[in-house]
Amino acid sequence: MNDIIPVERIENKIYLLRGQKVMFDFDLSELYGVITKALNQAVKRNIERFPDDFMFSLSKQEIQRMSQIVTSSQVKFHKNVNAFTENGVAMLSSVLRSNRAINVNIRIMRIFTKLRQILANHRDLLDKINELEGKTEKNTADIRLIFKTIRKLLVVEAKPKSKIGFIKY
Repeated sequence: MNDIIPVERIENKIYLLRGQKVMFDFDLSELYGVITKALNQAVKRNIERFPDDFMFSLSKQEIQRMSQIVTSSQVKFHKNVNAFTENGVAMLSSVLRSNRAINVNIRIMRIFTKLRQILANHRDLLDKINELEGKTEKNTADIRLIFKTIRKLLVVEAKPKSKIGFIKY
């Protein structure tokens, strides 16, 4: 099963759109080994399985913007592009029943899980950086106070020099 498709090839087909990680119908159809039209027809026959948070169609503007990012130059000529969220990709396994589709779907689900773990680790790292930054700001204020105090101690007050010798009354 690991020989089907390299992980990097699948990872490069996951995009961030409308604040969600999605895969496009034409990429999924390529991975599953079916034509895009057949994939979309299977989805239409089972549309009740694909609510808006599982799959959505891109607007014309999104397709134009995407055509500048996605390497497939044919994207801008598509009239309709469907984007599948992680849940939508999981639901595709119940619609597409070939062995290849099942194996590819398992692989995709594992990659989504891996991405979620990476993001969680980055979130933890970001929290730690923010915590250290707060400590650093406090330490910086403390260090400034220490230097200010040291400077005060080092400043020698200019006292008038006492005269040497006898004083005449």
